[in-house]
Amino acid sequence: MRLHRERGIRRAGSAAASGLPDLGPAPELLGVHPWLNTAGGKPLTLSGLHGRVVLLEFWTFGCGNCQRTLPFLRKMQTRHRPRLVVIGLHTPEFPFERPARIVERAARAQGLPFPIGLDNDYAAWNAYANRYWPTQYLIDGVGRVRYAHVGEGAYRRTETAIRALLDEADLGPRVAEAGLR
Repeated sequence: MRLHRERGIRRAGSAAASGLPDLGPAPELLGVHPWLNTAGGKPLTLSGLHGRVVLLEFWTFGCGNCQRTLPFLRKMQTRHRPRLVVIGLHTPEFPFERPARIVERAARAQGLPFPIGLDNDYAAWNAYANRYWPTQYLIDGVGRVRYAHVGEGAYRRTETAIRALLDEADLGPRVAEAGLR
């Protein structure tokens, strides 16, 4: 599945309230295991998060650029929870980054409270046609990718997109009741 990354692409049926483009359906988080920071280590699914906005970041603990995005992820988790779900997909670049116990130790050292799925087999990475660490995706409440950002920085723009999708989610029932969706 390739996601459209060009600005301004809007597909039929996309919610225009936020002004964010519809980059396509968000691939489900299949093949991601184990999970850290979830109840009983249960895997998360995007279908199980229906109605909530998701900030998904592909990262690896050995990447300096990834480490510099973690304070932003923690801040978004704290500021917008429970309407926003932050998920880290740890996809290792090097063999030493694969063991769950080492990822768990790194997550604890960084104080990461959000769910982290280990994508050691690159299942989610490939489903998203991802190419770089870190990459962030915003997924709206109906499971559509609405924003993508590669690298660190652009935090203000990313939070603006988060707020727009949260506002759009708040309008959802009223828009649907008016027959506009």
